[in-house]
Amino acid sequence: MTIRVLVADDQPLVRAGLMALLDAAPGIDVVADAANGLDAVALAATSRPDVVLMDVRMPGLDGISATRQILSRDNERPPRIIILTTFDVSEYVYTSLREGAAGFLLKDTPADRIIAAVYSVAAGDVLLSPRITRRLIETFAQYHRPSKYRRDHLAALTSRETEVLHLVGHGLSNTEIADRLTLSAETVKTHVKRIMGKLELSSRAQAVVAAYESGLVVPSAG
Repeated sequence: MTIRVLVADDQPLVRAGLMALLDAAPGIDVVADAANGLDAVALAATSRPDVVLMDVRMPGLDGISATRQILSRDNERPPRIIILTTFDVSEYVYTSLREGAAGFLLKDTPADRIIAAVYSVAAGDVLLSPRITRRLIETFAQYHRPSKYRRDHLAALTSRETEVLHLVGHGLSNTEIADRLTLSAETVKTHVKRIMGKLELSSRAQAVVAAYESGLVVPSAG
């Protein structure tokens, strides 16, 4: 199946380079490109991409706001959004993951890794390793007050699902969680899927954010 991609970046050379790179990759088709966030939102609705490469800083509407608008639509299969940034750890990255982005890439990421990232998120995988995500979230969760995900939002979860979410928040993979809880990896995968459905989450990174902002996981001090 061909992966449909939307590229959103206000720098013409960067946008053209990404489009050429992805169009040349087998199984990837760039169906639209946008120079600002407003166009990205509109084109995401009309071109129905599987994956969006979204720049953070764009005129009119920034990438994070565009991500929020795209993912808030009533869409049975929302696109997986990869945030493009020049910063490896930033407020932008934390907020984008909080809004449901699948992960982020630095703009100087090697070409082969950009292509691999598109394949990965299109398949539903986590772009960032759980441990890298955890370190990123820990950095910024210390400076945010719980707001979007209060502890009472977790009331819909079973005790086992709460336990699994706690371990997801600590950066464990499904296999590591399975070993910790003496479950099969497939059972853990099912629990994670149910957690994301009940909490209306669109990515595992967002589940990590939910674990921290609900107070289920407390950031380390160091």
